[in-house]
Amino acid sequence: MKSPFRFEKHGESGLEISELFPHLSRRADDLCVIRSMHTNIPNHEPSLLMMTSGETQPTRPSMGSWLLYGLGTENENLPGFVVLCPGKPVVGPALWGNRFLPGIYQGAQINNSKMDPRTVIRDINNSALTLEAQREQLDLLRAMNEMHLAQRGGQDNPLESRIQSMEMAFRMQTEAQEVFDLSRETEATRQAYGKGEFADGCLAARRLVERGVRMVQLFYGNGQPWDDHENIASHADKARAVDQPIAALIDDLKARGLFEDTLILWGGEFGRTPVSEGAKGRDHNNHGFSVWLAGGGVKGGMAYGATDEFGFAAVENKVHVHDLHATILHLMGIDHERLTYRYSGRDFRLTDVHGRVVNEIIA
Repeated sequence: MKSPFRFEKHGESGLEISELFPHLSRRADDLCVIRSMHTNIPNHEPSLLMMTSGETQPTRPSMGSWLLYGLGTENENLPGFVVLCPGKPVVGPALWGNRFLPGIYQGAQINNSKMDPRTVIRDINNSALTLEAQREQLDLLRAMNEMHLAQRGGQDNPLESRIQSMEMAFRMQTEAQEVFDLSRETEATRQAYGKGEFADGCLAARRLVERGVRMVQLFYGNGQPWDDHENIASHADKARAVDQPIAALIDDLKARGLFEDTLILWGGEFGRTPVSEGAKGRDHNNHGFSVWLAGGGVKGGMAYGATDEFGFAAVENKVHVHDLHATILHLMGIDHERLTYRYSGRDFRLTDVHGRVVNEIIA
């Protein structure tokens, strides 16, 4: 089934981009498109888990947890890994879970459907006690928990994580509500990003990155909104909602000197078939699909890899999700084979026993 959308070349690089993304197309020379992605299974749940944790079953830590474990945090007043989602995607919290890593590395989910700083993180402030009184209360509770932990041999990760979470919640009172207060931005910045929950999510992501949050994971919509089995033309409305905010995020990061140190990854868990499902829809396709990266040390204005002549399966410079993860870790200064955690008698890593750094896309 022929694509209902036109593709044209853009920028000095001549990168081909769909007409669905007019704003993003003007940033073509910043984008590195991988056209030869492939993954294991053509079902949402296992493929989402693979893309976010490197395993098709909900048994491994998410990539954000691995990054936070490997890099540590730059802001002790905010979680190092924040997830922005206006609802619940398929699978849900397992996509940002810590699993066997200590609980402090779990992603903190924020519902960005209404970015009201007073309610986006509920009950973060204690109106009944001063900070000094809360500190005394928390010190007593911590001492009691540490005594309980010592009685258990000092090897109770859930209890250690609870202690750290309480400390984090206390520190968040000074900065958490401010970072989600988008009214602090100029009117020009707000207009550049546009309106809507995804636009607010992109702007909040920049504010979080600006304050040292290691990873921000932003979902579009609730459930699986891009899953167009009946009519692929409905992608047009969704693309319209994300196009301007993504382009604005790239521009904003550049203007603030953050683009070179911030890696943007945009994509889904798999692609769609080149043949129709029903009259106008497309089914899942794990054999060949595209993602793009920008900033963070990747080459801009390039396409890497290719599918066959029908767009069904990756055939040239194939990139598995494990390879993508290995490359992301490399760009963050981490050797994917050395970032390990001992659990249940073996060393685990994000890429398991796989992964090749795609050096060809690195600047």
